[in-house]
Amino acid sequence: MNRTSYVTMLNERTFSNCVESANTIAISGHIRPDGDCVGSCLGLCTYLLDQYPDKQVDVYLDEIPAEFLFLKNSDRIRQENVDQIRYDLCISLDCSDLERLNRANVIFKEAIHTVNIDHHITNEGFGDVSVVCPESSATCEVLYHLLKQGQLFGNGEISFECAEALYTGIVHDTGVFKHSNTTLEAMTTAGELIEYGLNTEKIINDTFFKKTYIQNQILGKALLESMMILDGRMIFSVVYQKDFRLFEATPADTNGVIDQLRITDGVHVAMFLYETETGDFKVSLRSDEYVDVSVIAKEFGGGGHIRAAGCTTHGQMRDIVTNIAGRVEDQLDAAMDEIDLQ
Repeated sequence: MNRTSYVTMLNERTFSNCVESANTIAISGHIRPDGDCVGSCLGLCTYLLDQYPDKQVDVYLDEIPAEFLFLKNSDRIRQENVDQIRYDLCISLDCSDLERLNRANVIFKEAIHTVNIDHHITNEGFGDVSVVCPESSATCEVLYHLLKQGQLFGNGEISFECAEALYTGIVHDTGVFKHSNTTLEAMTTAGELIEYGLNTEKIINDTFFKKTYIQNQILGKALLESMMILDGRMIFSVVYQKDFRLFEATPADTNGVIDQLRITDGVHVAMFLYETETGDFKVSLRSDEYVDVSVIAKEFGGGGHIRAAGCTTHGQMRDIVTNIAGRVEDQLDAAMDEIDLQ
């Protein structure tokens, strides 16, 4: 998608009027926020406060990983009950459907005006204004081009702190520019953000590569207990509630496990599960060019991208793995058949 497409996909006047007329603005993203979710929410918050210091801007997210607390306005994130608050405008970022907004779902539904900005291919559009760009590497990339136009709201001047948040989001959703969504546009956008004077080495090392001792323990356990299935074409691993208690860890400490599983030699699809409640599992999926995991995730109530997706499901771990592996096998067999015919 070229840059001009970002603006032509929405009614500029509607979007601008929503922001300009709002005195109270809420921003939120998906449950268990990752780098792109945190970066886009805090980046937009910073931009709005820079442009409109008299507006009330609140961010609603689940507890964010500690490595993102350096981003400006991370201290503005709220998690309290919000049933009695009605905002003039609510903006959803990096969230493929309303249910994944979690507690902010209520805020979005009750807000006078709503905007949805995302890049997930499974986002079918919701809100008064919806800007969904599946070709973009990250919601932060979409947001950067929306903001820098200066035609939507504000004057388009992005501060160092806003650029820092947006760059962080792109870094994480591209896996430090190694995933298949690392396009020319993604690299160009990252390059433009670097021009704001960012310490890119520190951002990448501190938020992507650096691990705590507990994170390394969880990673080690997940790798040691991983299993190859489908004749070595798929790998999976599971972390249970008892494991979190043993290592005094949280789900945030599992960041990076799925990516390490994915680079196992010979594997086309990696799956990582962790238990959130008894019998409830968060499932992450990664694949190569032979499998569209977004289709599989959507079938189980989730969503995401063609090569990176996830869902939350309930049941026995063995049954969940068997069911998902069956869908993976169907796609792999179909892909291999097509290759044989060529």
